[in-house]
Amino acid sequence: MKVLITGICGFVGSTLAAGLRQAATDWEILGLDNLLREGSEANRLPLKRQGVKVIHADIRMASDVTSLPPADWVIDAAANASVLAGLGYGCGSRQLIEHNLFGTVNLLEYCKQHRAGFLLLSTSRVYSLRSLAGLEMEVAHQAYVPKANGVFPEGFSPRGVSEGFSTAPPVSLYGNSKLASESLALEYGEMFEFPVWINRCGVMAGAGQFGRPDQGVFAYWINGYLRGLPLKYLGFGGTGFQVRDCFHPRDLVTLLRRQMEQPAAPRSRIQNISGGSQQSLSLAQLSEWCAARFGRREIQREPVGRPFDVPWLVLDATQAGNQWGWEPRTSLETILTEIARHAEQNPHWLELSGVL
Repeated sequence: MKVLITGICGFVGSTLAAGLRQAATDWEILGLDNLLREGSEANRLPLKRQGVKVIHADIRMASDVTSLPPADWVIDAAANASVLAGLGYGCGSRQLIEHNLFGTVNLLEYCKQHRAGFLLLSTSRVYSLRSLAGLEMEVAHQAYVPKANGVFPEGFSPRGVSEGFSTAPPVSLYGNSKLASESLALEYGEMFEFPVWINRCGVMAGAGQFGRPDQGVFAYWINGYLRGLPLKYLGFGGTGFQVRDCFHPRDLVTLLRRQMEQPAAPRSRIQNISGGSQQSLSLAQLSEWCAARFGRREIQREPVGRPFDVPWLVLDATQAGNQWGWEPRTSLETILTEIARHAEQNPHWLELSGVL
């Protein structure tokens, strides 16, 4: 099996490459990266030492993609993954669409040419912002939780947001670019007869992630707390009660292998992948975790929030469990501890990540 991973020098791409290299020693793993994100260059040499071929290329450039060697599967882990992208937060709207949508088109044409399967890492941000913002919540233990006996829309339960939840706009330009990519991937796969699997991922986190305030929030918060950065609770009254789920991308390896080994399996082509409600926490709870490890410090409060922030976004991965026997293996405590140890050992990590 020959597997091509896009965005291979990013946190997710490099983690998947290392995991597949270890789990399937007879597979050939190669990948491409445009190396634009600060810090990504640091992953190139370690990947090469593991026997992973790294190609400097940009999925937005059709000529770059068509020159790639043939592969059996493409794992698309390349994206501008910030929900604020296109709003002047380091990426313009056209850049976002070129990367997240037009790049997908180039990869789908590659799959069409080489009869390769396509695995898209999508996002929880394809779900409707208005529906998410309207969920009935209450507060427990410094975190929002679904209101007991609340009235919830279709596709929602206390386990979280399922695949049947609304994807009606607005979902952000980022979310819409991924949703459009999903639709195109399914159409290409159907029309040109190659397998497509779409995994809508919750927040992925772990040691070595390039954390920023708009993406990689767990890595950013722990590193920032340790270094004494002026951290701030934004929106929701400045409480820090907003909640997200969390899982480690290495837990994707088993799922991706099963999907590649069973390309014609009669299962839903779209599934949520997440830590679920058991692996979710609020920013305030994350600060308490940091205080217990590093000592207590002040967090600033700003009641006015950012566009597209929601109080509670936890994906329900029940379908992935039923269809693939998948569940996250790395506990939340392990993930946070791993990030903290990495932060302690790498005092300049936020500088490498482009935050400072």
